[in-house]
Amino acid sequence: MAKQDRAIRTRRAILEAAAMVFEKQGFQAATITDILKVAGVTKGALYFHFQSKEALAHGVLSEQGSGPGLQPQPIKLQELIDAGSILAHRLRTDHLVRASVRLTLDQQAHGLDRSGPFRHWSEVNGELLTVAQQRGELLPNVVISDTAELYVGAFAGLQMMSQILSDYQDLSHRHAVMQRHMMSSIAVPSVLAALDFAEDRGARISAELEAAEREAAGV
Repeated sequence: MAKQDRAIRTRRAILEAAAMVFEKQGFQAATITDILKVAGVTKGALYFHFQSKEALAHGVLSEQGSGPGLQPQPIKLQELIDAGSILAHRLRTDHLVRASVRLTLDQQAHGLDRSGPFRHWSEVNGELLTVAQQRGELLPNVVISDTAELYVGAFAGLQMMSQILSDYQDLSHRHAVMQRHMMSSIAVPSVLAALDFAEDRGARISAELEAAEREAAGV
C-alpha cells in the first residue's frame, strides 16, 4: 500500500510540474527536461507514468473533468449551472485546471489532440439537458445537442476573455451573466425562477464537496 501511495504521489507531482511548464511555456516550447527540473524526479520515474510529452499533456487535459462529482439537485438545470460554476472556481484556484484549459486552446500545440475536453463537456451537458427535458424543465424548441455544444463554446470564450482581462478574477461574474441569458432561452418560466445564479455558488459547492471528501476519508 505504501508503494502504491508513493507512486500516486509521484504521478501527481509530475502532472503538477507539467501543468506549470505547459501553462508558462505552452505545449510546443515545453520540454521533458523542463518538466523534470520542476518535478524533481528521475527520467525513469517520469517515463514509468507517462511515455511522452503528449501523454503528459493528455494527463493535464483530463484534469478539467476531474474532481468531486456534482451534487444532485431537485432541478436538473441547476446541475448544469453548477458544473460551470465549479469549473469557473477551479480556474481561479487550481493551476492544473488552468494549464488544462490553456492546452485545450493552445493553437501552437501541433500534433496534440485537444478535442477531449470539448467532447467531455459536451457529453456532460447533453446528459444533464436530456434529463432536464424528461422532467419538463426545457422549452419545447430546445435542441439538446446544439445547446450542449453552445454552452461549451460560450464558456471557452468567456474564460479566455476573463483570463486576459482579470486573470480569472471576474470569471464567476461572467459565468453567472452567461447562465442568466442562456437559461432564459431554454428553461420554462417556473424553473427559471427557481434557479440559483449566485456568483459564489461554485466556491460554496467546492467547499462542501471537499469537506465531504475529508469526512469520508476520516481526515
